[in-house]
Amino acid sequence: MNTEILVCGSGIAGLAMGLGLARKGFQASLLGPPPPRPELGPHDYHPRVYAISLASRRFLDSLGVWQMMDTRRVTPVETMEIYGDTGGRVMLHAWHATQHNLAWIIESGEMERVLQQAVQVYGLPWLNDKFTHLEGRVACTDSGRRVAFELLVGADGARSQVRKSAGIQHHSRPYGDSGVVVHLNAELPHQNTAIQWFTGDSILALLPMPDTPDGHQVSMVWSLPERVATEFMAMEPQQRAAHLESRLAATTGGRLGRLTVRSTPFAFPLFLERSSMVGPGVALVSDAAHRVHPLAGQGLNLGLGDVETLLDMVARRERFRGVADERVLSRYRRARAQPLLAMSVATDGLHRLFAMQAAPVAALRNLGMHAVDRLPAIKRFLIGGAAG
Repeated sequence: MNTEILVCGSGIAGLAMGLGLARKGFQASLLGPPPPRPELGPHDYHPRVYAISLASRRFLDSLGVWQMMDTRRVTPVETMEIYGDTGGRVMLHAWHATQHNLAWIIESGEMERVLQQAVQVYGLPWLNDKFTHLEGRVACTDSGRRVAFELLVGADGARSQVRKSAGIQHHSRPYGDSGVVVHLNAELPHQNTAIQWFTGDSILALLPMPDTPDGHQVSMVWSLPERVATEFMAMEPQQRAAHLESRLAATTGGRLGRLTVRSTPFAFPLFLERSSMVGPGVALVSDAAHRVHPLAGQGLNLGLGDVETLLDMVARRERFRGVADERVLSRYRRARAQPLLAMSVATDGLHRLFAMQAAPVAALRNLGMHAVDRLPAIKRFLIGGAAG
């Protein structure tokens, strides 16, 4: 089999890449098993949710999929509250930057659903095989299939086999923390507010979700030391729920009233990762190319930024250049260097800053938060950066 551009990976980034290529008239194919689609009731929600920025919304809109999403499962974020460990606070409102919303909270499964439908409408060839290795410009799969390509896009996640097989330079540093995710019932309405607490040894975020018959709902992402997260996940379900609810009450101070567990929690290790993004005939996007700390909720937004930029560079190349021309791939790498570095430095720097336990450092960082809270220009800058 031959294809002009082969996209390896069938998650959100891979689906968006394949759809974008199809819409621009490229001969493209998808490679990878479809993501699992658990059967959910009308008031059940996928465990993983994302905060979609304004830039990502515009990109998804340009792909024709934003309007396909079930609006009942999309929650706008109008306000963000950030609390330090010794009284610091920053309040960000969308109106600070003359915007209606700061972000939108959407389940990963809902995004995958509409993207899968769209690629099927465009008739994009989809090979339900797993990539195993490269032989020159030929991708080999676990079923013995061989696919010749001009350009291979690696969108196959943090453990990218494309990246490994292409020999693309990659650096990874574990934080020694895990992210624990679970949906919660909230006694008080969230009022479309995302709330975050930096506690010194952990970072807790509560993201607004649609209400259910049980009441108000938020999604929790708690970055905890790996040992603490492992001990928590090893508890019996009833003990685990009681422990979490008790710790949430102590950390949030009742900001949303009583919080109770409504879904099964899961945990994942946290890493800071970067790569050189490209190799001969290969370009990486999203988690295959980089990972940052989830404290800013920007991981998927960075990945969609990769996809949008690569699409643009390939579509606007000179006519005499092929899709895998070294100059085209270099332009893609350079275009993504600054936003990726900025987000990596910002998230890693904040993680390091709040991990420092010295009293003078704690006092200074919380004074800094109070100062930021009184400076509208800085707030507009922060909102603009988060919007992409």
